[in-house]
Amino acid sequence: MKRRDKEHLTTGQLAKRTGMTIRTLRYYDQIGLLKPSHYNHASVRMYSKEDLVRLQKIHTLKYIGLTLADIKQMIHEGSLPEQDLKNSLVVQKEVIRQKIVHMQYVSKAIDEALDMLREHQAEADWDSLSDIIQAIHTEKNWGEQYRNALRLQARIQLYDRFSANKLGWHRWFFDQFGSASDLKILELGCGDASLWSRNIDRVPPSWSITLIDISPGMLEAARTNVNDQSNQFTFLTADAQAIPFHDSEFDVLIANHMLYHVLDIGQAVSECHRVLKNDGLLYTSTMSKSHLQEMEQLARTFDPDIRVLDDVMERFHFDNGAQILASRFTDIELIRYEDYLQVDEAEPLIQYMTSTPMNARLYLTGDKLEAFRSYVNAKIQEGNGSIYITKDAGFFLSRKRS
Repeated sequence: MKRRDKEHLTTGQLAKRTGMTIRTLRYYDQIGLLKPSHYNHASVRMYSKEDLVRLQKIHTLKYIGLTLADIKQMIHEGSLPEQDLKNSLVVQKEVIRQKIVHMQYVSKAIDEALDMLREHQAEADWDSLSDIIQAIHTEKNWGEQYRNALRLQARIQLYDRFSANKLGWHRWFFDQFGSASDLKILELGCGDASLWSRNIDRVPPSWSITLIDISPGMLEAARTNVNDQSNQFTFLTADAQAIPFHDSEFDVLIANHMLYHVLDIGQAVSECHRVLKNDGLLYTSTMSKSHLQEMEQLARTFDPDIRVLDDVMERFHFDNGAQILASRFTDIELIRYEDYLQVDEAEPLIQYMTSTPMNARLYLTGDKLEAFRSYVNAKIQEGNGSIYITKDAGFFLSRKRS
């Protein structure tokens, strides 16, 4: 047997090792989902370690609930960056965690309906049944969840590996809140609560923290990430344009890289002013227009039609943020986070570019992706082994004056 064949598994050997049937593996080959790396001299299918990695990914996505057609598209489509095994497993674990959270959310809705039935000895009402249906349908597109997790992981990887400031945004931003006792804090659009989960060891015990997000599924993810053991946190589904609290209720409000997503930013700012106490502080983080611009320029120099950075950032940034906040606040200060990227590998940079909502992942596929990879590698060599990329993030600190 040739050495190459010794490093591979036949269909039967792969079936025995994984517990799958030979018939299933042959079907995957037939539909182009998992083809063997090569055939030996006797035309026997031979599978490599890389094929095993792909098979593992296929079965995780199948477990999440995707169809084989969806899985084939997601694995083969050029818009999705290839991840190494570690990052691939991290993404898969994250989506499974989200599915668990979603199932708990559905279970909670059913429990509430059962409690109502026990208490009233009656049939479930329209509202409780509607709540169950809504819970089941909330963020049930697991294919999109997987894509989002994959793209988020690409961005995290770039920042974690190549940022000059090793403190990290979330730790630095948390430091800006100070350590005063008995603060009542509200975060708008909390997402998965990374700000708090990455600082949970430093949250003063006297703080009372409310996290709101317009997405019920995201809020459940936040609840899981924070894992609040001391009952300091309250989680509420709500819109930043209609904050469901009384006037002058909070000492601190936080809008962490989210105001540019709000449909009516002016209305959200008015709501922030309303629910803040006199002398209360509003932290609204965003970026300057120079943030990651070298990345955009790199793509456009290769092809003028490629876009990388999300246009939504134009709605609230360093240049227009103070003016927007000045509609309700008069005491406004811009505080910057000092950082930059020094990237010496092409792949993480390309993965970030194809992770954004813009068109880079549509353009950079197949032969064009290979050409761009060569182009980026050449630019890295021209830059003495790395590419400098500006990071210019920070926040506006606004105080409510009576």
